[in-house]
Amino acid sequence: MNAKTLRSLAAALVLTSLAHPALAESSKQMKHLNEIYASIKERMSKPGLDLATTRDIVENLHLAATEPEAVTYAEVDAGGVPALWCIPQGSDPARVLLHSHSGGSVVTSMHTDRKAIGHIAKAVGVRALVLNFRRAPEHKFPAQIEDVEKAYRWLLAQKIRPENIASIGHSIGGNLAVSLAVTLRDKGDPLPAAILSVSPWYDMEMKNETWESNAATDVLLTRQAVEFFRESWIGGTGVARNDPRVNMLYADLTGLPPIMVYYGAHEVLVGEAIEFAKRAKDAGVDVTLRSLPEGQHNFILGAGRVPEVDEAIEEIAAWLRSKLGLRASATIAPVPRKRSMTAPRPAP
Repeated sequence: MNAKTLRSLAAALVLTSLAHPALAESSKQMKHLNEIYASIKERMSKPGLDLATTRDIVENLHLAATEPEAVTYAEVDAGGVPALWCIPQGSDPARVLLHSHSGGSVVTSMHTDRKAIGHIAKAVGVRALVLNFRRAPEHKFPAQIEDVEKAYRWLLAQKIRPENIASIGHSIGGNLAVSLAVTLRDKGDPLPAAILSVSPWYDMEMKNETWESNAATDVLLTRQAVEFFRESWIGGTGVARNDPRVNMLYADLTGLPPIMVYYGAHEVLVGEAIEFAKRAKDAGVDVTLRSLPEGQHNFILGAGRVPEVDEAIEEIAAWLRSKLGLRASATIAPVPRKRSMTAPRPAP
């Protein structure tokens, strides 16, 4: 799929989405976020790093977000899956965001995403359950989707109704968010109300041309790193790169709940996000496709600090509220907060 085709598809699909005011140029906070990403990318590229060190480096991504005010946390065993409740003050206890973290199934954790998802949960006015699913290569496919499904079924056992659950995630978590719904549909089980995929990694073939065209603008991802994630996840399992269980561009998407796909315009995964949205629309799914101008992969990690990210989160929250049967704006009283101009820098 060439660049002209991608632009045409994106333009057609974005017409169904909410209005989003583009800023004339990146804020200082956005530029600083990019510097944090670039620093982590540089440190990861050093030869000879072992997996434990790589994981420690990437965990520093949590520094990008501010601590959300009036949000508390509680660790929980979600049907055998370690997880973390993000509980905004005054939130609706009957509705839940079930979140799968990023990291290609290999790096990051529920702790990396804790603050960013706390901001999103607060904006929606509901609790979020952030999963710490098993990671590859110690636990290859299908361990991750099994854990997400276990947690979903645990929520149902806690008397949370499926129509009150949104399956959300970013990067590989955006893949898992969709995969959960596909798995449940195939088993004839109740589906969540909505799916949110942010900066999704859907395509294990990695053949979309934005891998090349956006290589210079994506300050976090490299082909080499993502190929390592792919090998760690499905290498040696006999699962093909076009297997619909891992590659959502080949999955049957019919009958899925409404999906929002939100990507950063500068990331290498742009092409597959747009292609997935087209395939979902062609399958009759209610799709909303949005792009953050000059946004990077996993841009939501800048929550509370980067104004462009906070605007995107407001839009995401409005969409989620509409799908979860909530009023247009959260009923939680706003807590005044000061926006920090800079985030702490990762340790050298």
